[in-house]
Amino acid sequence: MADYELTCCSTADLSIERLSERNIKWVPFHFHMDGRDYYDDYGQSMSLKEFYQREREGATPTTSQVNTDEYLKFWKPMLEEGHDILHIALSSGISGTFNSANVAAEDARESFPDRKIYIVDSLCASAGYGLLMEELCDRKDAGMGIEELRDLAENMKMSVNHWVFTSDLTSLIRGGRVSAAAGAVANILSICPLIDVDAEGKLAVVSKVRTKKKVILETVKKMEALAANGTDYDGRCYISYSDCPDDAEALKKKIEETFPAQKGKVETFRIGTTIGTHTGVATVALFFLGKERTL
Repeated sequence: MADYELTCCSTADLSIERLSERNIKWVPFHFHMDGRDYYDDYGQSMSLKEFYQREREGATPTTSQVNTDEYLKFWKPMLEEGHDILHIALSSGISGTFNSANVAAEDARESFPDRKIYIVDSLCASAGYGLLMEELCDRKDAGMGIEELRDLAENMKMSVNHWVFTSDLTSLIRGGRVSAAAGAVANILSICPLIDVDAEGKLAVVSKVRTKKKVILETVKKMEALAANGTDYDGRCYISYSDCPDDAEALKKKIEETFPAQKGKVETFRIGTTIGTHTGVATVALFFLGKERTL
């Protein structure tokens, strides 16, 4: 059986150290800020501290996805070494990179007809995408073949639950996900939207909750209702956050109180520059395995 590589984009929002430990290869998105272009590369081109500070000071970054040529350049050394490729892409509901990866894969197959190249639309984002990657990496490390892992990815991705809240709607307003009028009212009333990633991999506002304290409690209730085995859930549980560590810590504490098996196991990661451009400086997201997302 030919060897294969499990690859993803930088928008998986784990950490560069974790991806290296797991031998997961990644390719960076890009962002543009204050007249310059940067890689979304886990803080190597620009520290996340500086990125979010600039956002707080009024900078308006924009992002661009991995293009076809970049995918080809990324995969070529692996293919030349005789490795097959299983690439898991950022959700097609929020980015066109899945299509770019497919176009690149078609081109690569022409140059490397003996190699297998599979592309899976994760329908996941941020550390939810990262959680899926780690689950797949576990199976790969245990010896699962590329086709079986591809099929598992397709079956598992809908079980990755995403619950997101924010107390600063500036970036959501700028990106058109929230109207300026609704955003102004929400800020006055301290409304924190509770958002999920739906079955199409798109962000969807589920409810509008007044105050951070209440939205944290509501987020925990969603996990109680949806997590595998309810409050006995002992699988992976990840939290990602932009520039609000205290909010992430408050959510983590509540989860550990409610889910005893998670005590000491909940992991937190920083939201990277691509996702952070669109969610803003005060966003927290919770990810776990549970009931499948449905239309």
